[in-house]
Amino acid sequence: MLLQGKTVIVSGVGAGLGHQVAATVVRDGGNAVLGARTEANLAKSAAEIDPDGAHTAYLPTDITDEAQCQALAALAQDRFGRIDAVVHVAAWDSYFGGLADADFGTWQQILDVNLLGTLRMTRACLPALKAHGGSVVIIGTQSAVAAPSEVQQAAYAASKGALTSAMYSMARELGPDRIRVNTVLPGWMWGPPVQAFVTFSAHSENVPEEEVLARLTQRMALPELATDGDVADAAAFLASDRARSITGQSLLVNAGELMR
Repeated sequence: MLLQGKTVIVSGVGAGLGHQVAATVVRDGGNAVLGARTEANLAKSAAEIDPDGAHTAYLPTDITDEAQCQALAALAQDRFGRIDAVVHVAAWDSYFGGLADADFGTWQQILDVNLLGTLRMTRACLPALKAHGGSVVIIGTQSAVAAPSEVQQAAYAASKGALTSAMYSMARELGPDRIRVNTVLPGWMWGPPVQAFVTFSAHSENVPEEEVLARLTQRMALPELATDGDVADAAAFLASDRARSITGQSLLVNAGELMR
């Protein structure tokens, strides 16, 4: 199994990608330590992933609070004795708009979550990761390198772009401790958020959902959208020893919509 015996912290566990990443960790033989702001979501996810609770632990965690990040890292060590990887899914992605209508106060809050929150959570894990090496996996977005035409999410894209730049510095800084730092860049990813977008667009335009979905998939080299499970599999690979010589890289998981 890809993550046999590994302990992986997953931030931002809700109904979508965070849950799928945690489920993939357990499926692949690891222990998943779940963090998110809402305890009910964490409890539900853990119960679905690991009914007997042998391979999961969770703690409500706001990544804008350094003490809460440290507490989640401490839980992983107390429960499983180590941290081998951290996968950063937590993000503020629900603010839409561009520059002309930007509320820069909100932009600052988004940067505090998406950029600084990820760095806080990473720093909280460093002592454990330095003990025997490990992996930091950042979930970014294709929007950071190619803006979508369907929606404007300039603040989200900018924050994730900054995080990708930070990845390069972290990979160089932490490499001597055998800590790898990589980013997964999903494109349109079939899961709860995109399902909601398709449903909303179909209703607003009075067209079938299949028509909206077809507009998205027609740009892909492969004839269907990547799923949150596909993105979770990529994150699990980068968290594993199979990726032991990969660091400072960004991996697009997008069914070939954008190729670089």
